Amino acid sequence: MERSAEVLSQIALIVGPKGKRRWPEALKARIVAETLVEGATVNAVARRYDMRPNHVSEWRRLARTGRLVLSAVPEDVSFAPILVRQDPVAEPAPMAGALDMIRGEVTLRLDAATPAVRIAEIVRALNAAL
Repeated sequence: MERSAEVLSQIALIVGPKGKRRWPEALKARIVAETLVEGATVNAVARRYDMRPNHVSEWRRLARTGRLVLSAVPEDVSFAPILVRQDPVAEPAPMAGALDMIRGEVTLRLDAATPAVRIAEIVRALNAAL
């Protein structure tokens, strides 16, 4: 609690006429960054700043969408590695045989090599017709 009180004393919160607090963007970013520390929870961080967890969750959503910039991410935050493939993913080999689509009294037999896009088009057409 000491740490959050120290932060709040250093950054002026704006309190509106109805008693609502307006949080500066820098403080929002700092609070969101604290939720990224391993083992931290939104509820615990919100409690530390005497606020509702849904506000912190909303700020996290803004950060994910790029509408809230996190200027200082804590050093002990770890991110999952990502692998970006440059080569196109090969289509799976077609299965031998046929594919039966049954909708009501309508049965449609397709070759198993029919592309998924075409099957989806047929399903949409059948649903629209029946």
